[in-house]
Amino acid sequence: MNEKQVELSQMLFDRLKEQFPEIRLIDVTPSAENPNSLWVNIVMPSDEDRRIALREMASEISTDILLDLGHHITVSTGVTMDKKVA
Repeated sequence: MNEKQVELSQMLFDRLKEQFPEIRLIDVTPSAENPNSLWVNIVMPSDEDRRIALREMASEISTDILLDLGHHITVSTGVTMDKKVA
């Protein structure tokens, strides 16, 4: 993971956090499917409508990053606010 990827990953999370203050960053990891891609792992909102809205916004931001800057960075999660994170 290079400095630019870290910066873009943080920017993606920060933009999401502005609209969804309840989310939490877990970590940023290389994709298991493609080591050139990054996953921004977050704790999602417990409300389903907010999760859907967050995914839509994350998709738009990720697409802009890919098309404008050539970095594939996506949001990944499996944890919601109503479940504990170890």
